Amino acid sequence: MNTSEIPKIKILILGLSNSGKTSIVLSLQKTTNLLSYVSLKPTKRIERSEFEGEFEDKKTKFYIWDFGGQEIYRKEYLNRFKDYLIGTDKIIYVIDIQDSKRYDTALKYLDQILSVLKEEDLNADLSIFFHKFDANFTIEESILNSLLDKIETKIPKHIEFNIFKSSIFTVFQKGLLR
Repeated sequence: MNTSEIPKIKILILGLSNSGKTSIVLSLQKTTNLLSYVSLKPTKRIERSEFEGEFEDKKTKFYIWDFGGQEIYRKEYLNRFKDYLIGTDKIIYVIDIQDSKRYDTALKYLDQILSVLKEEDLNADLSIFFHKFDANFTIEESILNSLLDKIETKIPKHIEFNIFKSSIFTVFQKGLLR
């Protein structure tokens, strides 16, 4: 099979610092070496990776853009976000579900990203991951529902989206919330 015939998917992974974006990239790559996760350092700027995998029973080439989540980088991304979106098939926005003190900041950043999508009338597939939803983690249902409601009211009607629970302990097993 010629390389040019392999479908290509570009995925942007965004969220605040320490939300688990790079661990999700490792999970997508099916990395099971625990040392790979333990030795992670904060992502600076954007780390691009590519790998081949299966998608819808077809060999697919994935291009992953892992955006460092520190505040100094987030401002830069928003200024150039239209450029980053070129050729994007999917956006994964990651919220550290265990970091309740930063929910408002995470929602504000998501809102800023959605504003650019709306301005540009772009329709990339959007998934929101409530990451670090580990087996021993509990959250009051009212808090979870409030967070879900806030997210759903921010997303423009023309954008299809899903919200998932995720954890590296299940190496990317995800549960659809809504």
